Amino acid sequence: MTRTFHLALLSVFLFTSTAQAVSVPIPQPNVIFIMTDQQRWDCVGANGNGVIKTPNLDRLAASGANFTHAFVASPVCVPSRISFFTGRYAHSHRNRVNYTPLDASEVLMQARLKEAGYRTASIGKLHYFPPTVEEAQRTGFDIVELHDGVPFTDHWSDYVKWRQANDPKRDIYYRAVAKDIAPGANPFRAAIDAEFTDTAWVGQRARHWLTELAQGGKPFFLHVSFWKPHSPFEIATPYDSMYNDVDIPVPESFTQEDLKKLPPPLQKLAMRDGGREMKIDRQRLEWMYRSYYGAISQVDHEIGLILDTLEASGQADNTLIVFSSDHGDQLLEHGIMGKNCFFESSVRVPLMVSMKGRIKPSRHDELIETVDVLPTMFELLMLPEPRECEGRSFASLISNTWRDYHPHDAVFSENIIPEVITGGALNLPFEKGKGVDGILHPDAKMVRTERWKYCYYGDGDAELYDLQADPHERTNLAGQKELQDVEYDLRTRILNWLIRSAETDQIAPRWLLPEPKQ
Repeated sequence: MTRTFHLALLSVFLFTSTAQAVSVPIPQPNVIFIMTDQQRWDCVGANGNGVIKTPNLDRLAASGANFTHAFVASPVCVPSRISFFTGRYAHSHRNRVNYTPLDASEVLMQARLKEAGYRTASIGKLHYFPPTVEEAQRTGFDIVELHDGVPFTDHWSDYVKWRQANDPKRDIYYRAVAKDIAPGANPFRAAIDAEFTDTAWVGQRARHWLTELAQGGKPFFLHVSFWKPHSPFEIATPYDSMYNDVDIPVPESFTQEDLKKLPPPLQKLAMRDGGREMKIDRQRLEWMYRSYYGAISQVDHEIGLILDTLEASGQADNTLIVFSSDHGDQLLEHGIMGKNCFFESSVRVPLMVSMKGRIKPSRHDELIETVDVLPTMFELLMLPEPRECEGRSFASLISNTWRDYHPHDAVFSENIIPEVITGGALNLPFEKGKGVDGILHPDAKMVRTERWKYCYYGDGDAELYDLQADPHERTNLAGQKELQDVEYDLRTRILNWLIRSAETDQIAPRWLLPEPKQ
């Protein structure tokens, strides 16, 4: 990117009474990118959930474009996040496993915006490795307040330092559950108060920096990343009791016989730690759902305060807002807790894009990939799309732009996370050619069309679901003779995707056609 493309000011023309054109500068739009961790697409009121209370996400959805069929590039934190921030698939940026370093040659969204004149800030979870402020700054953030939310990263956590200085209960671990929980009450009530949770801290610090950035005289990019609703399920008062009297549907029981119908990697995933999670009783599972919903409602409250702060700053009319999550959560569907698989609950996430006067309030059911977010943002900001980007801008679908929109007829995802199979251990029993503990889990690939979902594994196992007849993905049709042509077509799509997706990686700038004039 050069300063030729550094569009710090846009211009509109107003006509005076003498019909002379007067150029009036309009500041380059700001960006607020809000991300949650492990939030399912269907856990937003605006997406049809009649139980959950998300008034502020609903308000964001109503003010802009709300996408109901957005799919992550990988159903696991780090690969998914890097795909958001590069517009590239995991097999291209190669950061495919949690707690592994990013290839130094990759250029992330924040670095490109910084070069274009933006001040850049990140508050909350980044999940880069090493989990340090210095690494976050290396990737392009000017301002960093970090909290990755797991014990071994706490040494670098600004939240942990803040809480030690402010919380009267500082000696209690921030994920601890209270010890005085009455029978029949939520067993996941947090031991610390809501105002000292990491959710509240992220919201507070985001509002602080939003106020400062809005007064700074330069366009800004603010990344706000909440740990919740990621497990564990501890949830502070009053959110612990918000759904006490609500009947939240929980998954049907998933038996050992059901499990045997799935490929070995999924069996291994469900049975990690001896299948402890499959043995959770229904009452405890209901409390997990209530706590998960409560965590989303607490995040929603903080998002509302951020939106209010933006309004008060005077920058609301000139700020692009993006909201999404890095992946979903199975919540014991198919006998699996967490993610790391290709069921809708793991790969499908909420996605909202809003900007006053630029983006039409609308609901979209088109297939969208999260690698599409970066090129869409850059087109809306009138910045050049990085040539390495593999996503497809959907800006013309939601705003008046000069490009045509070409919808996806299929979306893709991929998964490589062997430490999850081994119960979280990082010393992996890996043998070349045989995988992790005898399971060739790495490099599983998914393709999803409007009707079909096909998942292919390194040892030749597969899943095939007819989403029209079986939206809950209960019946694996892979291997059925009458559907062999369907499988062949979908497997070919995966092969073609892998061949084509990185085609611009080695293209020199001199070979590129210039962008057409608007």
